[in-house]
Amino acid sequence: MKKSTNKPLCLLLALLIVLSLSVSVCQAATTGQAAEAAKITVTDQAGREVTINGLPDRIVSGYYISSSTCIALGLTDRMVGIEAKADIRPIYALAAQKLLKLPNVGTAKEFNLEACVALEPDLVILPKRLRDSADMLAELGIPAILVNPENHRDLVEMITLIGRSTGAEDKAAMLVGYYNGELAAVAELTKGISERPSVYMAGYSGYLSTAPKDMYQASLIDAAGGVNAARGVDGDNWTSVSYEQVIAMNPDVIVIPAEASYAKGDILKDAQLADIAAVKEGKIYKMPNDFEAWDMPVPSCTLGIRWMLNALHGDVYPLKALQGDAASFYSKFYGVEIDAALIGK
Repeated sequence: MKKSTNKPLCLLLALLIVLSLSVSVCQAATTGQAAEAAKITVTDQAGREVTINGLPDRIVSGYYISSSTCIALGLTDRMVGIEAKADIRPIYALAAQKLLKLPNVGTAKEFNLEACVALEPDLVILPKRLRDSADMLAELGIPAILVNPENHRDLVEMITLIGRSTGAEDKAAMLVGYYNGELAAVAELTKGISERPSVYMAGYSGYLSTAPKDMYQASLIDAAGGVNAARGVDGDNWTSVSYEQVIAMNPDVIVIPAEASYAKGDILKDAQLADIAAVKEGKIYKMPNDFEAWDMPVPSCTLGIRWMLNALHGDVYPLKALQGDAASFYSKFYGVEIDAALIGK
């Protein structure tokens, strides 16, 4: 008697096994492709290629400039660490109080690598001068991007870089569009100005330091219809100068940055500067610091340009217009209502 065999059933089982194996292989391939697609690769402002494993949920910013940018891009809830001295930044109290309670990772001069690593970040944002720290983080498997917004082009590049690295491209594009629009609007206001005053941008630690020709702060002067008194000084960082140099520059206007450690009265009392045009005419102005230091390359820096335009050419751009533009900016990008009447006091 012959054994009966169910050949159709055997063939069906074999086919199911083959299909099951094929599906498993396809699922594994798809999962691998999805994981690869989720990775974000960018080139930072130090020319380093950095790969981030998906959208970062835990962001550390060790630089005030990048922290302010993160607020404007709506990333506050994803930040787990921040630079030291956050309590001196009015914009944090106004728009991102959570940041005041976060652990700090030190400063650009004294970065705390151990504290940063302990926060288990998915992404760290640091100033370019901390390249060694960024490289050490990379060796530990923590992606870190370096930013260096020392002119208008680099500021736009920084905003775009942070937006791309965090998945906030749309907000970054909106902010860049606003920024470029503001530069164009100010250029339109200043195009008919024939007399451009010489402006001495004093430093933070003392007025015998200034912004040389390649420093971001110098670009504010040019954009606002002035001429940098230190345009003949090389460099891209605050540079010490002598009384003789300042006297030779003989600026029409002296601008004191928002976070300076001295006041207008200190310059007026300095007998060695008594014959300078700006001192004789009393044209010494301190930038406001009620919201942010507008002379820094932060997202609100266009307000610094507009503030300087008002200081230099109030007939072209009055204080009331500046107050309105400032209120509109902070409402749009930071979601806060400011007391614009503080500007000009």
